[in-house]
Amino acid sequence: MEALAKLEKILGSAKIKTQTEELFVYGYDATAGLKNQMPLAVVFPESTEEVVEIVKWANEYKIPLYPRGSGTNLSGGTIPAAKGVVVELNRLNKILEIDLDNLTATVEPGVIINDLNEAVKPYGLIYPPDPGTVTTATMGGSVAECSGGLRGLKYGVTKHYIMGIEAVIGTGELLKFGGKTVKNVTGYDLPALMVGSEGTLGIITKIIVKLIPAPVAKKSFLAVFNSIDDAGNAIAEIIKNRVIPATLEIMDQTTIRTVEKFKNIGLPVNAQAILLVESDGYPEQVEMEAKIIRQVLEKNRGEVSEAKNDEEREKLWEARRAALPALAQVSPTTVLEDATVPRSQVPAMLKKLKEISEKYNLIIGTFGHAGDGNLHPTILTDETNREEWQRVEKAVEEIFKAALELGGTLSGEHGIGMAKNRFLLWEMGEAGVNLLKRLKLAFDPNNILNPGKMA
Repeated sequence: MEALAKLEKILGSAKIKTQTEELFVYGYDATAGLKNQMPLAVVFPESTEEVVEIVKWANEYKIPLYPRGSGTNLSGGTIPAAKGVVVELNRLNKILEIDLDNLTATVEPGVIINDLNEAVKPYGLIYPPDPGTVTTATMGGSVAECSGGLRGLKYGVTKHYIMGIEAVIGTGELLKFGGKTVKNVTGYDLPALMVGSEGTLGIITKIIVKLIPAPVAKKSFLAVFNSIDDAGNAIAEIIKNRVIPATLEIMDQTTIRTVEKFKNIGLPVNAQAILLVESDGYPEQVEMEAKIIRQVLEKNRGEVSEAKNDEEREKLWEARRAALPALAQVSPTTVLEDATVPRSQVPAMLKKLKEISEKYNLIIGTFGHAGDGNLHPTILTDETNREEWQRVEKAVEEIFKAALELGGTLSGEHGIGMAKNRFLLWEMGEAGVNLLKRLKLAFDPNNILNPGKMA
């Protein structure tokens, strides 16, 4: 193929793969149950200049490009929707600068999130976004998907920490948006537009992020509930008491039992739900918040225990982080959703998920970031069982309808990708979706960047 031969000439043979056995894995990401398309080739650029040349090449031949980091997203954001070329950015993996005067870091997109945090740790700083895949996910992918994580309640998600972005847009032009200044209102907020754009507007080649001082004190609690309603009410009441914990996570009984079977760490398998709560900050503030948190949990009939040291605290979070891998080993297919509601509606959403589980006779384990309303109902199924899979698809539709009816959204942190395209009209309406399409064409007039995603 003439086009691929030219691409190989541009990059060199060591940076392109075209053999079937090499391409197979790039037809997938971490999302289950989606149709996939094996790409024509995978390329591994090592510089911004090479990314520019790849995009110019794609424009010449009108071949789609699919930017990709570690492929940990859960919305099908990196799955090729048509024959095209996957642009794997993991070789652009340098931390270019840690600026202690401005409390920023400048990184390439292939830097692993956890590696950035390890690099800034000696300076008493953190980069707060903390997705479950923090040890695997890349900074570029995290920005493209606007990932969140366990600390989202207090610290926010990726979009709150992006100050500047360098990206190659669909025309092959290299543009820089934002920078190191705390204040920047020049023109439209283009860094914000790039965050969560899922690779449809540009291929990110450099990121400037905000760093913050690490908290000096922490207190972590485990609360065990015999009623999921009590757990839901406790979540709402903690916030109502003007306390914003760093983390406020829920696991329902299905998830508790599965994690315990998987990790054997002593979780209460007969409980209907558990809450994991952590307050952090200065010692006086943590003491005050911890007192209120314990009072609220006990008032709502929670049996409360406090982690006495870092080892016990780590054990609690190990349980939470094991939720998805534990559920995933139960059945051949794990459908993890991302429906998010206002936090005051968490009890209503939990009730609705239980009803949907019973209506469609499906096992749905629910865990997630209850403090910010971002629940992860996880359906355990087998996509080769066609009858059951039809019930799964109906259940998924009902989950998103319920979230929207409760004033929520299709996604709190996983994005739209291919998985939720069909629901986009429900939330944004026709005019909203058409605006997304027009914005896309302004950045990418030939529609070569990750086509088939988001509208």
